[in-house]
Amino acid sequence: MSSAVVPDHPWLLPGSLVPAARVRRTPRDWLVDSLAFLFSVAWVLLAYGDSLQPKPEFAVNLGPAWLNHLDLAVGLLASAALWLRRRWPVGLAVAAAPLALFSVTSGIALLIILFTVVVHRRLTVALALVGWHLVTTPLYLAVRPDPVLPFWAAVAWTLLFIGGTVAWALFVRARRQLVLSLRDRAERAEAEQQLRLDQARQLERTRIAREMHDVLAHRISLLSLHAGALEFRPDAPPAEVARAAGVIRASAHAALQDLREVIGVLRAEPAAGATPERPQPTLGDVPALVAESRAAGVRVGVVDEVADPAAVPAAVGRSAYRIVQEGLTNARKHAPGALVTVRLAGGPGDGLAVEIRNPWPVGEAGSPIPGTGTGLVGVAERVTLAGGRLDHGRDADGDFRLVAWLPWAPA
Repeated sequence: MSSAVVPDHPWLLPGSLVPAARVRRTPRDWLVDSLAFLFSVAWVLLAYGDSLQPKPEFAVNLGPAWLNHLDLAVGLLASAALWLRRRWPVGLAVAAAPLALFSVTSGIALLIILFTVVVHRRLTVALALVGWHLVTTPLYLAVRPDPVLPFWAAVAWTLLFIGGTVAWALFVRARRQLVLSLRDRAERAEAEQQLRLDQARQLERTRIAREMHDVLAHRISLLSLHAGALEFRPDAPPAEVARAAGVIRASAHAALQDLREVIGVLRAEPAAGATPERPQPTLGDVPALVAESRAAGVRVGVVDEVADPAAVPAAVGRSAYRIVQEGLTNARKHAPGALVTVRLAGGPGDGLAVEIRNPWPVGEAGSPIPGTGTGLVGVAERVTLAGGRLDHGRDADGDFRLVAWLPWAPA
């Protein structure tokens, strides 16, 4: 005989207790039920004892002797039935309803049953039971008249007891609803927080994957460039072949290292709001990027007109680095052998301008380097998220031009 939570029963208040054979009473339930039973039995014995020796000034049970003996049996039965109130409160209330017409000894048991129904069942059911007790009060006093109080005073006292019980039950009901509401809000907040954490992790991993695309595209384009040179010059001097092979090996090792580090980050569970651990280049890494391309045989010219390179915010510098990296990669793919010009300019408050220019390719030298065609799309998304502007395409001079402007707030 125990209880569980079932929210969708037509008679139940959400979160109310209903039968569940596999759930046992908690120690608190045992304590409350035991006290209710003992309190009811104590009232039964007290009321029956007064009926044996009636005293007009204190009598609570006046009437035929057989009625008092019957009342004793009924009161004990109603007290024992309190152990079923958690399982069948409405059924118990309906079965005990006739006792409200004549029984004195079951008064406490009836109040406890009424309290249980008001707390755990919907108000329509509870109000029906309360209405029955209000209607039967005058009938009860007609059968069991009070020897001390006038009829209407006795009615008032009885209604006061019923009203106090109902008020207490409504208070407990409201408190339970509040606790359930707070618990539901806490669970929803926890679920929403977990969802935000999952979304943050997914966004972080997407950003890392985007960073990895830029890095690998750059590294692999260098590998393809040197491999193509070896393919078209098999008779090159051994020193030049060894130098190209060394660059290929170094680029392959660097690409594998970057890939290993990023995959390690993706396999781990990054904290919400954390930035990618690797790679994290800045504007100060652009010269090394240009030197790497020059070592691969790409002709690159750099015009640096940045007012204060050390003051460039990390996020702006990282975006500028990725734009230059993508521009050099595209030049190696689509205009091999062409002169690439990189121009950086700007300052605090004016923003940072990044321009990569190369002649429009007039033919193909060697095998084209494959690509996904999403590099410029990623750059455009990066610039947009940074609050900047991006323009690319063929200009009036016939050159391919990639221009980006990134906001640089004043210090």
